[in-house]
This record gives sequence, C-alpha cells and structure tokens, in this order.
Amino acid sequence: MIASTNEKPLTKVDLIDSICRLGLQYHFESEIEQVLQQYHNNFVENGEITLEGNLHTLALLFRLFRQEGFRVSPNVFNKFKDVHGNFNGSLDADIEGMLSLYEASHLRVHGEDILDEALVFTSTHLESIATQLSPSLAEQVKYSLRQPLHKGLPRLEARRYISIYQQDPSRNETLLALAKLDFDMLQKLHRKEFGNITKWWKELDVPTNLPFVRDRIAELCFWIIAVYSEQQYSQARTIMMKVISILTIIDDTYDAYGTIEELELFTQAIQRWDISCLDDLPEYMKLCYRLLMKAYEETEEDMRKEGRAYNVHYSIIEFKKIVQAYMTEARWLKRNYIPTTEEYTQVSLVSCCYPLLTTTSYIGMGDIATEDIFKWVTNEPKIVKASSVVCRLMDDIVSNEFEQKRDHVASFLECYMKQYGVSREDAINECRKRITNAWKDINEECLRPTKVPKPFVMRILNLTRFIDVIYKDEDNFTHAGGVMKQYIEALFVDPMPI
Repeated sequence: MIASTNEKPLTKVDLIDSICRLGLQYHFESEIEQVLQQYHNNFVENGEITLEGNLHTLALLFRLFRQEGFRVSPNVFNKFKDVHGNFNGSLDADIEGMLSLYEASHLRVHGEDILDEALVFTSTHLESIATQLSPSLAEQVKYSLRQPLHKGLPRLEARRYISIYQQDPSRNETLLALAKLDFDMLQKLHRKEFGNITKWWKELDVPTNLPFVRDRIAELCFWIIAVYSEQQYSQARTIMMKVISILTIIDDTYDAYGTIEELELFTQAIQRWDISCLDDLPEYMKLCYRLLMKAYEETEEDMRKEGRAYNVHYSIIEFKKIVQAYMTEARWLKRNYIPTTEEYTQVSLVSCCYPLLTTTSYIGMGDIATEDIFKWVTNEPKIVKASSVVCRLMDDIVSNEFEQKRDHVASFLECYMKQYGVSREDAINECRKRITNAWKDINEECLRPTKVPKPFVMRILNLTRFIDVIYKDEDNFTHAGGVMKQYIEALFVDPMPI
C-alpha cells in the first residue's frame, strides 16, 4: 500500500497522514520510515525543504517529518508571507492549508519565530471564520483549535478520525476496515486488562479499609492506555496500572489524611524499603505498605524470569524520591510555608509523579529496555523534566482554586505571586509561558538523533499529552465525570461499528 513505487511524488503524504491518524502507524513503521526518508533525501537540502507546493502539502509534509524526528527548517513557510513579513491575508480562503499550518506549528522548537507567528496567525483567522463554514468543517476547526493533533491522545484521536475518514469520498476502504478492526481488537484487550486490574482493586476493598482514598481505578487505567495502547505492551500496562493505583493511595494519604507524625514514619519506612518496617506503622498504613512491597516483589520476580530484574530497582529509587517530595510538601503545609518558586519547582517536579511513571513505564517493554535506558531516565533528562513541568503547571492552573478551599500545599501560583508581588493572572501567564517552553523542549528532544530509541521517547510524549487533554480546562481527573467519563466509555465500553 505504502511501498508501491509507480505513483507520483508526494501522493503518499496524505496516505501516511491517514494511517497515522487512524491509529495504524505501529503496523507500518518501517514503510513510513522508508517513504519519509526517501522524501527527505529528495526534497530536503541542508535542512531546507526545496519542494514547490501549496500550503497544505508543505505544512503536512513538514509535520510528518517532525513527527518522525527528521530535522527540517520551517523557512519553507516564508513563501506565504508578504513584503512586510506578515502571512498573506489571502490565505484566509485556504481552510485546509490554514489547518495544516496550524497543526504543524505545534511541533515548533526554540528560536522558530516563524512558527510562533504561524500559530497566532492561523488561530486568530480560523477562530474568526469558523462561524462562516459548513457545520462539519466548522466542527473540525473548533475541535482542532481546542485540541491540536500533536497534543492529543492517539487512541482518542483515532476513534474520532475513523468517523471523519469514513465520510471522506476519497477514503481507502481497506484502510478504513483495518482501522475499525484494529481499534476493536485493541479495545477488547484493554477491556480484559481493565477487568483484571479492577478485580485486583476490589479484592483490596479500598473503600472499606481506606475510605479517604479516591476510587479512580477507571481513570487510572485510561491514563495508562494513553501512555501505550499497542498489544506488545500488555505486560507493561499491567505493571504500571498496579504501581499508579498504589501511588494514588499514598498520594491521598499524604494529601488528605495522615498526621505529620504518621507521614514521617511512613516516609522512613519507604526509604528503608523493608517489610520489617510494618511494626512501626499505624494500622491503616500497614495495608498500603504491604501492598506496595508485594507489587514490587511480584514484578521483580517476573522480570527475573526474563533476566531483567535490574530494571525494577530504578523504579524503587524513583518511588523513594516521590515519597520524600510528598513529605517535604507535608512539612511546608504544617508550617504554612510558601516556598520560593525555585524551591517549589525542585520538589514539585518530583511530586508530580512523572519521573516515577516514566521510569516504571519502561519496566515491561522487553529486551529493548536495557539498563542504560534506566540509567538515562533516572538521571533527570531534559525531556522528562519538561514533561514534568507541563504536568505540574497545568495541574496547578486548574486545581488552584479548589485546593485552596481546603488545607493544601501552596501551588506555583501562590509561590510566584508572593515572591514577585504580582496578580494571579500574571502568575497564570507565567505558567503558560513555561508550559509553552517545556513543549518546545519536548519537541526538540524528539528530533533525531534522540538520546534513547523512539519507543521510550513516545512514552514521555504520551504522558505529556495526557495532561494536556485532561487538565486543559479543568481538573478532569479529580472531578471525574463529564468529559473523562466520555473518554473512558470511548476507549473501554463503546465498540467501534464495523
């Protein structure tokens, strides 16, 4: 389908885009790589795209290159500017081209002013003309403005795009059928995994034994599916689901229930990581500690059988770090202390849980997850830090008002407002600026040559995407229902009509 050579140049660009958006990319990775490498060899010189084409074609090609990690310059878009250096107003009529440029601009890195300008230009103009478009096109424009493709969750985007693609007169019927079948098969697998973890959770009887803990097992499973959905990562998902479920119990213990004295004891027990510490803990903490030890022991035994027991050790290191960060925040709250933004950032980029989740996500990924990979991920790489910045600050923006109505450690907003004597609006603007820069860091780290193979980079990118989707307008994790409920039903419950 992709590899045939009797077609005109660039006829495969739209096909590759459709394959990716339909959620089928993992079936055609080598073919997509081959075609894009050929296009890069033929149409890119010293990083500059030399091809002549319309805005849609060039923006789509640029986005596909960037998605696959090829380094290409955005200077190709200068041809769509006027003598004053502004994008041509005549582009207003080219909705397809404007949308393609808008989507491409989200893969920008630091120093690419033209893509910063492109994002502002396309966003402004698409918003202004949305009401003048046909209902279907207007809906597509409004959705893209709210959820750019690059920051969307692949499974949700695939589900949505399948329904759009089947209305396309130029659709490939074989591709459409494959996309529906693939979605359905993966959904059945994910539903089975969800059933297994739910059974495990119910056996713990958390509502009775730990009534202060949020019952968010469905939301947690959705989180993990967002990180990786492919069949070969089933074991990795199971490991991660258990760890994140236990982490939620511990997070709620530090956040809403434990006394400072009890939390000190639990922190010490985690640092020692020894079942003999049970005797020192309050009764309700014993269940959680025993559960944590058992989960890691079972995972280590499974990995030992595969000759990779070493990788569990790195997740334990990160678990110790996050609990220490929770303890620091609990002490701040006890003292009513508002840290500097520097102090806050150092601790909160650990307590946001993304260093732990990233490390843990690699455990079940098979032989490609060498010890060098784990040494890299636990050494504060730039992309993990950037992902953590997005996680922490997007959470802080939407959670701030709710959390300040109860006892809760100061967020970045309070820290920044106190340190610089500015308004809440100014603090939010600073958050958004840092989030934008963090995304540029992530995009840069996804370009070749990457520090680690692509499968590991993708876990970090998908973790970041989850935050963008769930914390865009409100905290859809804490206040589950509405949008979160729709997402869970789309991926676990509602079958794809074949």
